[in-house]
Amino acid sequence: MPAMDDVIETCVAWRRHLHAHPELLYDLPATTHFVAGRLAEAGVDAIETGVGGSGIVAVIGGAGTSRRVVGLRADMDALPISEATGLPYASRAAGRMHACGHDGHTAMLLGAARRLAATRDFSGTVALLFQPAEEGGAGARAMIEDGVLDRFGIAEVYGLHAMPGLPVGHFATRAGPLMAASDLVTITLGGRGGHAGAPHLADDVVLAGAAIVQAVQWITARTLDPLESAVVSLTCFQAGERENVVPATATIKGTVRALHEPARRAIEERLCDMVPKIAAGFGVAATVLYRREYPATVNATDQAARAVEVAGALVGPQAVDANARPILASEDFAYFLAERPGAFTFLGNGDSAPLHSPNFDFADAAIPFGIGFLCRLAAAALAQGPRTLPGGTHRKDRP
Repeated sequence: MPAMDDVIETCVAWRRHLHAHPELLYDLPATTHFVAGRLAEAGVDAIETGVGGSGIVAVIGGAGTSRRVVGLRADMDALPISEATGLPYASRAAGRMHACGHDGHTAMLLGAARRLAATRDFSGTVALLFQPAEEGGAGARAMIEDGVLDRFGIAEVYGLHAMPGLPVGHFATRAGPLMAASDLVTITLGGRGGHAGAPHLADDVVLAGAAIVQAVQWITARTLDPLESAVVSLTCFQAGERENVVPATATIKGTVRALHEPARRAIEERLCDMVPKIAAGFGVAATVLYRREYPATVNATDQAARAVEVAGALVGPQAVDANARPILASEDFAYFLAERPGAFTFLGNGDSAPLHSPNFDFADAAIPFGIGFLCRLAAAALAQGPRTLPGGTHRKDRP
């Protein structure tokens, strides 16, 4: 059995290899080939590729007789960002980089696979989920629709994510909503174009759009409970090409974030109702395309407590935030949590550049903490009996 130091050193090399060779969304041929190869070398019991398009599932059985299965997930895809770190292992692919730590997540789960397959000191089965397309492609949903949870009998599922600003060796999570639902909004305005010197003969889509941009802030400020966490950000306004022409069309785009479904639904309803009415007041037609994306990431109560307990045993309770402040970024691990009880946990990445920054790099010093956490968490979750309701339905706690 390899020593832990050897596993960590190897995982650092794997992480840097993945960092240098980023791939996007579902198009992950080199990444999946690399991951499957390392899993085979680790001696896992079974490997299934092509799950949900380009996902991988590896199965490791423990020494006991339990039939319980727990899932551990890592995301594999990179972002369409040009790297600016200047590191020796910086991205070799123009316009692509691992700017969200997925290289580290994958390397840590590979390290956990190596340890779990070598020790087998747990009762039950661990299913390792290597997911594509977290960055906007809903790869978690694709794997679920491909039957990954049911086919592998996964009862609980856990995920881990690097967090800049949180010290290396620290963990943070909470029961309930940890990350927001994320939706996309496109508003299209149309009217009569005209000469800027004769605005009375035109319909001013720019003026109407400006009124809409200001008015939608009223939705969160005066429609929602002041203690509710939600935001509407209109971030793109496109209209016109010349200084002396009133354009006939304009497009406004943005995003809606909310931690709770009632607030999310209220924002959607208000936007779709008020925007056409505001536009009509300016003599302009408006359509609203509201596209729901990722749901909120909601940790189950018992599973979040288990993650806190395991992290505390690993690094000490003083290094674990059990009531982490929710953030309005989104994460498609939410799809797994909507189907099975589980928990998503942040792992400290130290004083690094922010996520999705061209200067971001995963902290290699965090790797041993991530591997230790994943291995201990799987064993702890498998040690618990399945929690069921009458009729055999798995309980999915929600605060």
